[in-house]
Amino acid sequence: MAALDGEWYEALKGEFRKPYYAQLYKKVLEEYKTRKIFPPAQDMFNAFHFTPLEKVKVVILGQDPYHNDGQAHGLCFSVKKNVEIPPSLVNIYQELHDDLGCYIPDNGYLEKWARQGVLLLNTVLTVRAHQANSHRGIGWEQFTDAAIQVLDQQARPIVFLLWGRPAQMKKSMLHNPKHLILEAPHPSPLSAYRGFFGCRHFSKANEFLAAHGETPIDWQIENIKDHGERLNG
Repeated sequence: MAALDGEWYEALKGEFRKPYYAQLYKKVLEEYKTRKIFPPAQDMFNAFHFTPLEKVKVVILGQDPYHNDGQAHGLCFSVKKNVEIPPSLVNIYQELHDDLGCYIPDNGYLEKWARQGVLLLNTVLTVRAHQANSHRGIGWEQFTDAAIQVLDQQARPIVFLLWGRPAQMKKSMLHNPKHLILEAPHPSPLSAYRGFFGCRHFSKANEFLAAHGETPIDWQIENIKDHGERLNG
């Protein structure tokens, strides 16, 4: 399994020595050997690789990875280039358009956010192909809870965007008064109309970062295709 490095490794290395992680490691290794698992093993920890601990400004929590072919690559809500944009991300883009005027891009690849300090963390890091939540309860939640606790302990202000009930259940782990916690319904088509649309979390996050001397996030994901064909609507 792809290893952590840098400050994330230093902060979480104690987890690797715990009995639950030994069982998790064994289980996940066996699953990759015997079944089709997403994301590819080398992408499993991409959220941590793309967004080093010392660079985290915003945290977005997802649940488990996309479970259809070619979608998941280790960042929550994000899909690989040239893959159809999933419905929840379509709604995220719509809110970004309404909130900040971002044009709606032709792809769902969110690495640009991650490289700026947006930690796109699923609380479960692997899934069997075509079986949603199939790796729930095997130990990933304990590991990502440890990561959330590390984030809560950071001295600099961080914005936590908690969309939907599973993400909001993590609020009880966040005690640092320096951080900003924003909650909204999940951007899924089943719930976005209950208050995700109009939540303005992206502008609120940027206002908070700017007020604390941090560079705001450039939330615009660019088109892959000819930039002259941008959607301005």
